[in-house]
Amino acid sequence: MEVIYPKACGVDVHKSFIVAVICDSTSVKPQYLRKRFSTFNNSLIEFRNWLLANDCQNVCMESTGKYYVPVYNALEGHISNVVVANPKWVRCIKGEKDDNKDAKWIADLFKLGIVRSSFIPNKDIKSAEHCKCVREYAKAQGITNYFEVGRMGIEHALLPDSGLVAPGEIIIGADSHTCTYGALNALSTGMGQTDIGAAMASGTTWFKVPATIKVELTGKLPKYVKGKDIILTLIGMIGVDGARYQSLEFCGDGVAELEMSDRFTICNMAIEAGGKNGIFPVDEKTIAYLNGRVSRQWTAVTADADAVYDRVITIKLDDLVPVVSYPHLPENTHPAFESGHIKIDQVVVGSCTNGRLEDLQQAAEVMQGRKVHPHVRAIIIPATQEIYKEAMRLGYIDTFIDAGAAVSTPTCGPCLGGYMGILAAGERAVSTTNRNFRGRMGHVDSEVYLASPYVAAASAITGYIASPEEVMK
Repeated sequence: MEVIYPKACGVDVHKSFIVAVICDSTSVKPQYLRKRFSTFNNSLIEFRNWLLANDCQNVCMESTGKYYVPVYNALEGHISNVVVANPKWVRCIKGEKDDNKDAKWIADLFKLGIVRSSFIPNKDIKSAEHCKCVREYAKAQGITNYFEVGRMGIEHALLPDSGLVAPGEIIIGADSHTCTYGALNALSTGMGQTDIGAAMASGTTWFKVPATIKVELTGKLPKYVKGKDIILTLIGMIGVDGARYQSLEFCGDGVAELEMSDRFTICNMAIEAGGKNGIFPVDEKTIAYLNGRVSRQWTAVTADADAVYDRVITIKLDDLVPVVSYPHLPENTHPAFESGHIKIDQVVVGSCTNGRLEDLQQAAEVMQGRKVHPHVRAIIIPATQEIYKEAMRLGYIDTFIDAGAAVSTPTCGPCLGGYMGILAAGERAVSTTNRNFRGRMGHVDSEVYLASPYVAAASAITGYIASPEEVMK
């Protein structure tokens, strides 16, 4: 048996971090609160109850192969909000026996949100059964922040718009792009399903404090350059592992140039640089966004005057141009005007990265009075129902349909290769999503080029990768 204590400079790990008990022998030692998992007839709930009966509080289970062992949660920091974006862990908490489904394990119902957006509306029988499981669990637990079809949206747009995110809060989610909420000055990051399940039950979790990279934004944004171009440029500079388990702190006079939609996009893709999180300061635009959405008290977080950074990166906004990330990594960044008329088959405008109203406005600006190229399929996916309604009111939806584009209900859909736009072998797509790994949007021999809504819409019109200046002459 081996007991592992996470290291932290100047911190009493016994009080501040999880102490994980890892079993590596076949002998059973009850004094260590361990039994074979099979003893409990494959019921996680029965196993957890046995642990609690032996005075082990706030338990989650970690699989080590032959055993499920306790993880003692003694973290001092409580979660401000727990966001469950893709709640497969519900099956574990619910248990495998139907008579256990009503067990009340949620630490704070208000701080839990369940959003199902990857295969919603139901893609097939498997997704329908999974959603049924989640729906029944949410009902049994009395979860108020449960978003059903017709009221749901892509979680990383829906939750901030719904007022569930505020500055200074700690937010975790079962989706790697939970880091989006750093745009609102929150510490937000993705976690695995087991960690999320434990946080749902205990209201606590643990973090290793990341080192920080300071990203100074200076100057003014040129026309057609948006947040997507900034983050793709940064990832192109430092690589997909350039900020591995580090915090990307965005600051400088250039921050004032960015709308909230730009900041959401930038923080959303902090993970694509390997970052633990991205974060912006609170300013007038942040406060304007929060007004009417967040009614509870919040406290903004600022860097200490003597803060130490691993490195400082300066990005001069005046020098930026619309860019595209070629397959098969987001770091493979090139100016859009240098693409050399690469022919495409599909364009997707949407996702948690670029499905907000401002993103749709940019695409509509390019498509207004124009037609999608006859060899291109254009798919527009508003991130939430409210965004969809406002886009209709402003005439954007009419513009897309008149141009020959398809408009979808809110869904993650094609971004993760789910549905609503899967690529065949040899096909290319320009997409406003966040990842272009091999096979990400369909066949392993398809290609995804990441870009802003301006570039995506321009490419839909021309039939090849194009800069918006080429279309908007």
